[in-house]
Amino acid sequence: MADTSEEPHHVSEPLDLVRLLLNEVVFVKLRGDRELKGKLHAYDSHCNLVLGEVEETIYTVDEDDDDEELKTISRKSEMLFVRVTVSAATIPVASYDSLRHEAAQSIPKATGQGC
Repeated sequence: MADTSEEPHHVSEPLDLVRLLLNEVVFVKLRGDRELKGKLHAYDSHCNLVLGEVEETIYTVDEDDDDEELKTISRKSEMLFVRVTVSAATIPVASYDSLRHEAAQSIPKATGQGC
């Protein structure tokens, strides 16, 4: 029997992408302005996820204030089960951080001059 660690990372169906993320830190975007970052321990055929060492961030807007300030609530969990019905995207954290950096670089900086 061949050693599976020597096999190339072959992707032939969508769940293969999730399989390649096992034991990696992933970013999961949830409905309701929530985000998770944690280590992917397991998944099933429905794409439900089990994450460990999870950092959850919830974004809220305080509508009572005149300026409608964006607030964040953070919490940590040792282990978390994420149902596929609440998740919108799952990507490796390294890719997410790279995308955020590229997006920040593409936003024009304010020069203080009018349009």
